[in-house]
Amino acid sequence: MSWLLAIGGFAALVVLHEAGHFTAAKMVGMRVEKFFLFFPPRVASVKRGETEYGIGAIPLGGYVKITGMNPEEEIPPEVVERAYYRQPVWKRIFVIAAGPAVNIVLALVMFFFLAVGFGLDGDVTNRVGTVSSDLPAAGQLQEGDQLISVDGRDVSDLTNVQLANTVRRQVNTHSCAGEPTDGCKATTPVTLRVLRDGEPVTLKVTPVYEVPEDIPGTDADESQDARMVIGFGYEAERERTSLGEGIDFSLDRAWFITSTTADVLAHIFEKDQREQISGVVGNTEITKQSFDTDTRQAFLVLAVISLSLGVINLLPFLPLDGGHIFWAIVEKVRGRPVSLVVMERSGLIGFALVMVLFLIGLQNDIDRLGDGGFGTR
Repeated sequence: MSWLLAIGGFAALVVLHEAGHFTAAKMVGMRVEKFFLFFPPRVASVKRGETEYGIGAIPLGGYVKITGMNPEEEIPPEVVERAYYRQPVWKRIFVIAAGPAVNIVLALVMFFFLAVGFGLDGDVTNRVGTVSSDLPAAGQLQEGDQLISVDGRDVSDLTNVQLANTVRRQVNTHSCAGEPTDGCKATTPVTLRVLRDGEPVTLKVTPVYEVPEDIPGTDADESQDARMVIGFGYEAERERTSLGEGIDFSLDRAWFITSTTADVLAHIFEKDQREQISGVVGNTEITKQSFDTDTRQAFLVLAVISLSLGVINLLPFLPLDGGHIFWAIVEKVRGRPVSLVVMERSGLIGFALVMVLFLIGLQNDIDRLGDGGFGTR
């Protein structure tokens, strides 16, 4: 079920993006020939009025075909005045910008809804939140368990960093036999005392030594983050926010993601930055895992993907939306259209960029899947 929700959520972002172009084109009187989810070959379609609506076979996006998008396209005389390149520059920019704008506005609305509807995380409590399915806590701890003590040390009144550090230090007193290696088990278990459904429960959990994937090199001793782990997170108190605080959170989160995306693209030739790029497979898998976790997390991931789609599409290279906007502005400044040859040549740069991003994202997705997953929990 989570796979269907993930694919549906990702497809919805694409549909809404294309719906932005479609609606804007209709508003300014342009002729829309096709409105497709995914790319050809065509799987199914139906024609309503002058527009063909359909689904393609390649799930990498979607498209809206507006009459006259090619300046040299042969256009029937009866619709020539409604062709894209026969429209004023402002109308063309309005239509092209509408797609990314829908994604960006949608992300802002979703961030706002998360803050006001679900609430923001406040103080971390001693209640167990997520439990990693591939670490020792799985099958032992349960979401909602209230942590009372670790190896006899009382943690029931601790919160936030003090709680996390106390538990981490105590778990780290258990060690593997000999030199620690990634995945080795401790020689002794950690004794956890929890309150479950109002009843005290004692658990024996044997931690393992973990080296996070993002730590360079293979020498675990050189990293402060490599340590003994049990595999659970803490539940945070949810704090409802005011409308003003929701707006602030939405804008702050959008700026952080936009600046981070720009930084990754600006340093794309650096290995560490390239590894942050994810493709269609990765985005779908991360969304799927988020639906597995909770609805709030899924909304957050979809908001991030929506914002990223909007921002990346505004890059000033054809065939991205930003490329069409860029050349429309150039035409306005020059006072005359730019030749198709010039745009096509510049489009090679944009096409190469899109392919590079796609291939890097696909390679990263394959590597993550080969290593056992995307680690969102």
